[in-house]
This record gives sequence, C-alpha cells and structure tokens, in this order.
Amino acid sequence: MNQQAASSLMPPAGHAPMLSYTERNAPYWRRNLFVCVIGSFSTLLSLSMLLPFLPLYVQQLGVSTPSAVVQWSGVAFGATFFGTAITAPLWGRLADRYGRKPMLVRAAVGMAVVMSLIGLAHNLTELVALRLLAGLIGGYASASIVMVGTQVPRERSGWALGVLSTGALAGNLVGPLVGGFLPTWVGIRGTFFVGGAIIAVAALLTILVVREDFDRTTDVKKGSDAGAASPSTMNRAVILVLLLTAMMVLLANMSIEPIITVYIGQLGVPDDHVARMAGIVMAASAFGSMLTAPRLGALADRIGTPKVIIGCLVATGVMLVPQAFVTEWWHLAILRGLMGMTLAGLLPSIAKEVRHAVSDHNSGKTLGYLQSAQFSGQVIGPLIGGQIGAHVSLRAVFFVTACLLLVCAGLNRWVNTDAAS
Repeated sequence: MNQQAASSLMPPAGHAPMLSYTERNAPYWRRNLFVCVIGSFSTLLSLSMLLPFLPLYVQQLGVSTPSAVVQWSGVAFGATFFGTAITAPLWGRLADRYGRKPMLVRAAVGMAVVMSLIGLAHNLTELVALRLLAGLIGGYASASIVMVGTQVPRERSGWALGVLSTGALAGNLVGPLVGGFLPTWVGIRGTFFVGGAIIAVAALLTILVVREDFDRTTDVKKGSDAGAASPSTMNRAVILVLLLTAMMVLLANMSIEPIITVYIGQLGVPDDHVARMAGIVMAASAFGSMLTAPRLGALADRIGTPKVIIGCLVATGVMLVPQAFVTEWWHLAILRGLMGMTLAGLLPSIAKEVRHAVSDHNSGKTLGYLQSAQFSGQVIGPLIGGQIGAHVSLRAVFFVTACLLLVCAGLNRWVNTDAAS
C-alpha cells in the first residue's frame, strides 16, 4: 500500500522535472561558500606572504646588483598572475564539463605542491618557472568564484560573492604581515613549506566538506542543446564591457603599487620609515574593501548590479584625484582606505552580472574569462604605472587611472541604457 502511494506521487516516466545545476545544489551552497572563503584566504595568504622577503630570496639565488634584484623580484611576483590569466578560461571551461569541485581540488593540491617546491629552488630560473607554474595550475580563488557564482541563488549572489571577496582580500592583507616575521622563525625557505602546508589544509577541507551535485550527462547535454540560450548581441556587448571594467579596476588599484614607496619618500618621510609607511598605505585599500564588500554586494542584490557598478566606478575615480595632491603619508593612507571601500563593490557585482548574462553551461568559461581579465589588470597596472611615473610624473598616474575608471562608468551606463530600451 505504501509502495502504491509512493508510486502514485512520482511523475510519469519521461516527465521528471529537470532541475538546474543551481537548484540541485541549493542545499550545499552555504557550506561550500564557507569552505571557499577559508580556502581563498589560505591560498592568497600563502601567495602574498613572500612580498616582504622576495628580494632577499632573489639575492640568495645569486642576484647581487640592486637594480637586478628589483627587476627580477617584479618578474617573479608577476609570473603567478600572468600564468593565472592564461589558464583561467581553460579551467572555467573544464568546470562546465566536469564540475566545479574537481577544479577546486586541482587548484589547492597543485598550489600546495608548487609552493613547497619554491622553497627548494636552486636558481632564479627555477624560482620564476615555479611561480609561473603556480599561476598556471593554481587559481583557487578563481575556481571559488565559479562555484559560488553558479550555486548561490540569484537573489543572494551579490552578497555571497562579496563575502567571498572579503576572504580573498583578508588573505592579501594578512599575508605580507605574516611574511614580515615568519622567516625569522623558520627561515626564508621554511616559509614556503609553511605556505604549502596551509594550502594543503585548505585542500583537505575542500575534499572532505565541499559537496556538489554535478550530472555530467544532464548538464553537458543541456548545454549542447541550449542553442536558444546563447547570449544575444546585446549580452555580448554587456559582457565585453564588464570584462574591460574588471581589468581596469585591477589596473587602477595596482598602477600605484610599484611607485608607492617612491611617492611616500617624496612626501618627506624619513628613509628608515618609508618601507613601513608604504606597507600601511598598501594595506589600507584592502582593509577598506573588507569593510564594505559584503554590504555593497547585498546592496547590488536590492537595487540592481548595474547601479552599484556605475556608482562605485564614479566614486573610485573621484577618490583617485585627491591622492595626487596629498602632502602627508597618512593623507594617502586615508584616501586609499576610502578608495578600497568603493572598489569593494565592483568585482563581486561584476562577477554577478557576468554570471547572469550567460546560460548555465557557459558560466564557468565566462567567469574564467573574467578572472583572466582581472589578472591581466594586475599584470598591466604596475607596468603602466611605472612607465607613467618614470616618463611623466608620479601624480599623473592618479589622473590617468581616474579617467580610465570614469570612461568605464560611461560605457557601463551606455550598454545598460541600450539593454533597457
């Protein structure tokens, strides 16, 4: 009797409801978000904690002249971002085909191994190659954005991506602080082993806790049959503008990084305090972003993502201008902190808008292109900032990047006005 009643409640054969990937994973997105925040924090902490001692490690590997140390430190640091920019679309495409969790596990395990190998480097070539390899096979934070962006319900995605962004920002903020004192305890090479162990814990947590309901047959078949779900011409224009905006956001934020120490020195800070004050100024932007990222993400859920993107672009562009006129280092720190608060609403909102502009079967690939654009901005920003600072003036860097962000605000306004009409 119970069996008959149960069978009567089941839909007829061939008429079972086809749940989307987001609907099937609705029970898991909160726990997965928690693990992704912890994993993004851990991996970015481990990658960024080498900043304070990277020049010292380069010297240990045989580089002696100060100019060469600076040059090769920049190459080694940027190699990871360059590698991630190349492979992020590939990993996003594979996430669409094989699931999001395998990409998280691949990134965590690969980065744990490579981070430990960096501590065994014998020469500068090995250091740069391993940093590049870390970017090529890593990208845990990028894989987290793909998972969270595709699993979280639409009405909560802005808030969730904001929380995820906070974890990544915290890792970038805490990493250099940890790297400032950890080598005195375990040595420079030992620090890389500690970083590898931290990422290994994140890998273990990902393997044991993250849950995903991915049906390759159903999901991939739905994608191949969804010709009608391909983005329209207007959606393509929106996506292209969003990718350009994401690149410009990171470009603007990173353009001042290579010259910030020199800029602070021009403000009258004593030479023996310049490095410390530069560290505070660099951390101010990340700290400001941590304060507002979840709130601005939730605001995007309420009033609409385009409004938050345009508003934050304008506010960030405006906040860049007075940085060119500061007379004290702490003025710059306050302004960078305020700029971080406006920047925080951009990347989560852009990720949300990109995610919902494409069909489910293309979401991982498209979010991969978004990550590639962001890391391209991180690579190009310091190069442009250094060239403008060297050939024009340090203050000109702020004006140029402010103009770029305001142009992006105008482009976003234009494509969204056309989409609404």
